[in-house]
Amino acid sequence: MKDNRKIGILIVAYNAVTTLSKVLDRIPKNVYEEIDEIAVFDDASKDETYALTVGYKAIKKLEKISIFLNEKNLGYGGNQKKGFKYFIEKNFDVVVLLHGDGQYAPEILSEMYSPIIEGNAEVVLGSRMMRKYGGALKGGMPYYKFIGNRILSGYENHSLKMNLTEFHSGYRAYSISGLKKISLENCSDDFHFDTQIIIKAHHNNLKIIEVPIPTYYGDEICYVNGMKYARNIFSTVKEYKKTVSGKRKSEVYKEFYKPYPLKLYPFSSHYFALKILNAKSNLRILDLGCGNGEFDSKITKNNFIVGIDPVEPSIKDGVNTYIKYDLNNGLPVEIKDIEKFNFVLALDILEHLIDYEKILNSIKDYLNADGKIIISLPNIANIYIRLNLLFGRFPYSDRGILDRTHLHFFTLGSIKKLIRNNNLEIVKLNVAPIPIIEVLPKMLKNNFGKILNFFLYLLSRIFKRLFAYQFLIIAKPKIKF
Repeated sequence: MKDNRKIGILIVAYNAVTTLSKVLDRIPKNVYEEIDEIAVFDDASKDETYALTVGYKAIKKLEKISIFLNEKNLGYGGNQKKGFKYFIEKNFDVVVLLHGDGQYAPEILSEMYSPIIEGNAEVVLGSRMMRKYGGALKGGMPYYKFIGNRILSGYENHSLKMNLTEFHSGYRAYSISGLKKISLENCSDDFHFDTQIIIKAHHNNLKIIEVPIPTYYGDEICYVNGMKYARNIFSTVKEYKKTVSGKRKSEVYKEFYKPYPLKLYPFSSHYFALKILNAKSNLRILDLGCGNGEFDSKITKNNFIVGIDPVEPSIKDGVNTYIKYDLNNGLPVEIKDIEKFNFVLALDILEHLIDYEKILNSIKDYLNADGKIIISLPNIANIYIRLNLLFGRFPYSDRGILDRTHLHFFTLGSIKKLIRNNNLEIVKLNVAPIPIIEVLPKMLKNNFGKILNFFLYLLSRIFKRLFAYQFLIIAKPKIKF
């Protein structure tokens, strides 16, 4: 241990019979004394890598070395996942990734794990592009690889709003607490696993630093297909951006997917709802299905907001009181003890509930004398759905009108009937247009996108049943005589 922290070295190896023993020989004595275990994961090598490592351990009498042979080849990323899981389950504090082919210098292992031990980082990336050891080209990196590395790293920095000198070094150190925050199992088993783990670390706000490392290119065999690797990098970054924007859910980044991202462009359901709520102050608001709290954070701060959702909001500055509850069970008893509300919000929620009428019928009991309900519901009779049905299609998706988690579908007629049947009356009805503006490139959103959005809104106003994407209803209880 160093400073009472358990340090592990994960060596991933494949067909490394000529290099692995040299890598182990180069680990400094002081490093060997500080670390707790070196785990060599042989990824079903076709040569005698495993036998050589077993023999090396026996001859050198090195008890800290553990050797594992994968029954089948898991791939570069898959082998890392297995190794990281091993160190997580053994409650280590730090793990350093080292390659068995000798391309990265074991001599500087302590420079990789020390920033984590000292509390200055959660992820340490070795960079061959930093100048301390002369840079990548002086270390023998082929010029075409250098150019490719710079292009890919530049693209990743620009797309992810990061500032790394290199994304593509395989010499890394991770805090185990940081790895526990990252979903590794849905990452690729291929070589672009290294980029995916950086993306996930960055998204989870892990502190990432770089340290300079020497570059070495010898006669080791490279198993990376350069063109395929580049395509995978471009693809995985785009995949991530589409997922976090809510455009499409990727299996790799599904934990970051927001099925109902905030829609603040003109004439959206959120736009209309915020316009109503922010026109007044000192309101008492009950938000059914508050989600991550992003919508409530946009409501002016001098209001009291109670949010109900099965998952606690990640954005804390919107909801004043949070009640963890599944609305499929009705409304929680806790709100009976809370003073009545000016507004109850049911935005993008009723279509997900098994018994939505039970909720709608009981909401009235929690409104004050002038209280209103704001409801948004999708329009199943929208032209997009009609055209799909015409061609025999019903394309379920991760979001939108045909969100696969929708349990109910609505038309304008059925919505009006629903309101009447629950002793409510419509105060105002707004329409939201088809959100084409969301899928336009950024450069078109502020000019062409706004014009197109306004045109679609006009169509939706005139032909509500055909062009409306969503209906936003402001309703109040009927006055009983």
